[in-house]
Amino acid sequence: MTELRERMIKQMELRRFAPRTQTQYLRHVYELAKYYHRSPDKISDAMVQDYIHYLLVERKWSWSTVNIASSSIRFFFRFVLGRLDLNVSIPARKTPQTLPDILSKQEIVRLFECARDLKERAIMMTGYGSGLRVSEIVRLKVTDIDSERMMIKVNFGKGEKDRYTILSPRLLDELRLYWRSYHPESWLFPRPNKTKHLSTASVFEFFREAKKKAGIKKKGGIHLLRHCFATHLLEAGVDIRTIQYLLGHTSLRTTAHYLLVTTKVLEATQSPLDLLDFPAPEKLK
Repeated sequence: MTELRERMIKQMELRRFAPRTQTQYLRHVYELAKYYHRSPDKISDAMVQDYIHYLLVERKWSWSTVNIASSSIRFFFRFVLGRLDLNVSIPARKTPQTLPDILSKQEIVRLFECARDLKERAIMMTGYGSGLRVSEIVRLKVTDIDSERMMIKVNFGKGEKDRYTILSPRLLDELRLYWRSYHPESWLFPRPNKTKHLSTASVFEFFREAKKKAGIKKKGGIHLLRHCFATHLLEAGVDIRTIQYLLGHTSLRTTAHYLLVTTKVLEATQSPLDLLDFPAPEKLK
């Protein structure tokens, strides 16, 4: 490990960056150095700006991805090299607001049925039944399952915030069945050696395979189950602020996006065309 890399890691740790964020930042600085075939501390401001232009125009990276790369490089120059005068930026741009695909209840059932074993099924059911992020699922410990209060404790969720979410009786039965077969000790979903928790990459992979086997064409990885959790709760009449807490959203505006994909809201909305008083089609013949 180079001295610059060690210093960057230390600066990120001081600011309590999430492990995934640290990995992203290090990768983008590495790619910058690789592009110019020189140490990043030997790269000028103009070269950084040219590199950002290359990512946008030639590599055709999305604006959001280039923004992360730019932020990573600025962090390195400012807090590792002490170059506070680095002047590099990308034009502001509105990110298109896309709506997530939502699985029907029948598709959810088919997905669970296509799990290869009890462990994969328990993981997917936890994601859908409690609305957890995949990073939160893999870091669950056996002691986080509170069967007396019927809650799941989420430790150090996004933004390092603890919270509780619901534990359904159906999910509790599934987790007990899984526990009797696998006997996890500390981590609820450990790797085969049981010393570390399961990686998010392995969860992404088996979810993709289960979705393919179930014949589901809708886009999205395992985070799709979290979207379905929120949407189906809204359709069941659960208060949006309750859902905000269960999901761990800081802003209600984030949770409110699910109002755009709930069929209950859309079905209950009458088109203005139906409010007009004009002859029915058969009367116009």
